[in-house]
Amino acid sequence: MNNIFLGQNLRMEQKLTPQQILLSTLLQLPLLSLEQRIKSELEQNPVLEEGDDEENADEIVTEDQAEVKEVVDELEMMDKNGASEDYDVKELEKAQDDSNIEDLFKDEDTFEIRIPKDKNVEEFDRPEVSQSSLVEHLLEQMHELRFSEQEREIAEHLIWNIRDDGYLDNQLDLREVAEQFAVSPEKVVSILRQIQKLEPTGVGARDLRECLLVQLEDQRLPDPVAIEIIRDHFEDFKNKRYDKLLSALDIDKERLQEAIGEILHLNPKPGEGLFDSRTNYIIPDFIVEKVDGKFVVTLNDWNVPPLRISPTYKNMLMDKKNTDTETRSYIRKKVENARWFINSIYQRKMTMLKVMEAIIQKQYDFFEKGPDYIKPLIMREIAEMINMDISTVSRVCNGKYVQTDYGVFELKYFFNERIENEDGEEIATPRIKKRIKEIVEEENPKKPLSDDKISAMLKQEGFPIARRTVAKYREQLGIPVARLRRGL
Repeated sequence: MNNIFLGQNLRMEQKLTPQQILLSTLLQLPLLSLEQRIKSELEQNPVLEEGDDEENADEIVTEDQAEVKEVVDELEMMDKNGASEDYDVKELEKAQDDSNIEDLFKDEDTFEIRIPKDKNVEEFDRPEVSQSSLVEHLLEQMHELRFSEQEREIAEHLIWNIRDDGYLDNQLDLREVAEQFAVSPEKVVSILRQIQKLEPTGVGARDLRECLLVQLEDQRLPDPVAIEIIRDHFEDFKNKRYDKLLSALDIDKERLQEAIGEILHLNPKPGEGLFDSRTNYIIPDFIVEKVDGKFVVTLNDWNVPPLRISPTYKNMLMDKKNTDTETRSYIRKKVENARWFINSIYQRKMTMLKVMEAIIQKQYDFFEKGPDYIKPLIMREIAEMINMDISTVSRVCNGKYVQTDYGVFELKYFFNERIENEDGEEIATPRIKKRIKEIVEEENPKKPLSDDKISAMLKQEGFPIARRTVAKYREQLGIPVARLRRGL
């Protein structure tokens, strides 16, 4: 989990510049989040404004292009060296001062979906986002935990009972779970504790106190005061009884404020916003079409406005006679921020197109013939092909989708492991997953197949897949264990 620490760090670390932070952030944003970020930037920076392409052209990619590329190269170098991505301390302190403890308990939607309003815009397929996305996300991570077969079944049972907001269903009695699996209640709680440390941290908590405590204890540098507040004085904290906290903890106001600031950075609803229970639709970031025999990639950014620096503020900056020094200094700072934002948007676009075009080259048969022809591929191959760092490729692919002739796919779909069949042919994992799904769909619901039996069937078909691998792929597909599939 990503945490922000305000404490002193004795290690010598290279800091990311604000420009590097901006570009790194923009690269990770999917289309809808980018639109919201641009809207926010327009509201916060009066110098930045919308403008048509002709007006905007002189603000993008002139002498600044090389400067932006230099930031990209430096950002990648820092990624290789494990550089810190901490934000400026003063900005963080200001954010903490602006925070309100009520924010911790707000019940707001954090996931906004918009669909095209322009009737002239061609409609495209919008696959539904599965309501079990959080479950699938947790099941995928669960495979990495060192569980026995029985522990895995218990963990899977618990995960399937986690609500969309990230909390364990309060109707689930852990004592009944223990009886069902013939284990002690302590064993069930121990497994639940391990689930709570998966991403997003705190998921599977039984109440708010437990959710916050898990996150605090999982931090790289846990704050002992913050932990004590939530563990031993939660009611005083929740009801803002600060005098009682000061007395009980024997600390000053500054230390209390620091601890509360740490708590305010936590996520009180770890599942909410990431995986929404409503029926939402994905708007792809890329559109791939075949034009005159060649595949053409376009960014689906029809709703992203062109940006420019306001001519009015430019003139004020140049008018030394009628604009005082303080105002000109303010405008100069805002102009610099706007310039970096505009050029970072451009660099994001170029980088994303470059990555997507490389994916098409590597997965040409998929785009030409369909999903059955997907090939094994790792991100490092794309990174080497376009001379970028793997961290940049990862940022571009994270949470992004592409519309193809065969439907809408997440970019990570095109990256998969290499598995050789008995003839030495490399098989991509999506083909194996597809076969596992078909086997489960065709099984007798009264006698569902175990992972061992599915593994044996795959081996007969030429896929040497171990039971553990079958379990991993089944979990990634969101398919329950055989016992839970019985009679469905």
